[in-house]
Amino acid sequence: MVKFSILDHKLVPGHIILSGDEAKKVLKAYRIESGQLPKILDKDPVIKAIGAKPGQIIKIVRKSGSAGETISYRLVVDSKVTLTKI
Repeated sequence: MVKFSILDHKLVPGHIILSGDEAKKVLKAYRIESGQLPKILDKDPVIKAIGAKPGQIIKIVRKSGSAGETISYRLVVDSKVTLTKI
C-alpha cells in the first residue's frame, strides 16, 4: 500500500498553526475572541498531520481564481466536546 501525505494533495489548502503572538494579532485585528472563530475538530486529518492541538488557531490559505488567495482562520477544538456546547 502506498502512503502519501495529505498535505501534498492538490485539493488540500495550506494550513498553518499560528504562534501565540500571531493569534493575538489576528483576534485584535478582527476585534473578536477565539471562541467566535469557526471551529475545526482536532481529529480532522489535516489537523492531525500538522500536529495542532485544541485551543490553537489555524490559518488556512486557499487559492482563488478571482482574489489570488483567500485566508480564513479556525479554532482547533477537542473532538470529545460536542460542537453544540461550544
